[in-house]
Amino acid sequence: MFKQLLSKFPRKSSKPDSAELARSDRLSSSQCSNGSTTSFAKSNVPKRTSSAVFPTNVVAGVEPLVPFKDVQNAEKMNLFISKVSLCCVTFDFSSPTKNTLEKDVKKQTLLELVDFVTSGSLRFSEPAILAMCRMCAVNLFRVFPPSYGSNKTIVGENEDNDEPMFDPAWPHLQIVYDLFLRFVTSTCLDTKLAKKYIDHSFILRLLDLFESEDPRERDCLKTILHRVYGKFTVHRPFIRKSISNIVYRFVFETEKHNGIAELLEIFGSIISGFALPLKEEHKMFLWRVLIPLHKPKSVGIYFQQLSYCVTQFIEKEPKLASMVLKGILKYWPITNSQKEVMFLGELEEILEAINFVEFQKIMVPLFCRIGCCINSLHFQVAERALLLWNNDQIVNLIAHNRHVILPIIFPALEKNVNDHWNQSVLSLTLNVKKMFSEMDDALYLSCLDQFKDE
Repeated sequence: MFKQLLSKFPRKSSKPDSAELARSDRLSSSQCSNGSTTSFAKSNVPKRTSSAVFPTNVVAGVEPLVPFKDVQNAEKMNLFISKVSLCCVTFDFSSPTKNTLEKDVKKQTLLELVDFVTSGSLRFSEPAILAMCRMCAVNLFRVFPPSYGSNKTIVGENEDNDEPMFDPAWPHLQIVYDLFLRFVTSTCLDTKLAKKYIDHSFILRLLDLFESEDPRERDCLKTILHRVYGKFTVHRPFIRKSISNIVYRFVFETEKHNGIAELLEIFGSIISGFALPLKEEHKMFLWRVLIPLHKPKSVGIYFQQLSYCVTQFIEKEPKLASMVLKGILKYWPITNSQKEVMFLGELEEILEAINFVEFQKIMVPLFCRIGCCINSLHFQVAERALLLWNNDQIVNLIAHNRHVILPIIFPALEKNVNDHWNQSVLSLTLNVKKMFSEMDDALYLSCLDQFKDE
């Protein structure tokens, strides 16, 4: 197909002109790019699915290599369809010397389409929407090799073979992603027409791509899925449910998925838009999906995004705090010191947002666990637990409930003073003891006497 079209035009120099270079430069700084060019780490390449969910007989009747500026406005949409259909031809990018001319023509055509969509000059017709969705499906939807989806990074372990797999076709895929993002966000796209083609099946295929090992691709997908969620309100419940299913399967079945961090980042933005009071569906997502996400060994990969989602829920509805803390205590990583440090950091964020009533519901088991952390032989765990007393909000909560908390914590403090090997932990322990003594000297002396008696 490309050779037939190319034969009708005079051969151009292989050196791109300044306009083409400008378009490429703009693309490299677009929001779907991480801005890094990386050598290919592995040779096995994702297989593209040759058949898409869209019909292949899109006929525009216009020569696709004609520039947009050379046709009348009435013909531009037909030319758009023709160019998009031309880009449905795929190539093997694992061989840089194969089909170089055809690849270049396709690249320049895609860049033309990016410029046209960005200009927002015409509303997209239904055939144009169909053609665009089909082209994106042909180019993007593909089957990953078995090595994909394997979280090799475990908290507390450093593996040498932890390099992600980079798709040789990324410079080409990046343009397709950028084109689709601009298409979805365009004011010229009628969502009522587009939802017929950007449907549940299409969205599921997009979600499947989060298995990609290439962080640049997952970053593009994150942006696109978030925009689809924002624009296609009819699909919002389905997107939430589909993400929930992926995370649920990850936690309870596979513990293997490359895109959990990105999916949680999307959900963090979704949670911030939830109306109050929270629906039961949303609370169940917190309890059945987010809290169990503390369990997998690879939690360090996505912990920042997970913690953000959890605190978003508590800020929306503070009475959820005691339930969340109860769940975190259930999955507490007793034998993993690095995870304990992270969990203590999350506890601090939650305690900053908790109210007195919810705090009192959970303070006994919570400070029993904090007491164990204070006595940890891993000095970073002990330090992180003792540093909770540097937070004024937490100290205020403790002060109002000191008659319950100090008797729980006091034995741990005394044990550190007598036995702990680390000087920094010892110094922090003495500071906490001094704080309790100044807070309520009578209670402090009572606890000291009881400790001596025991």
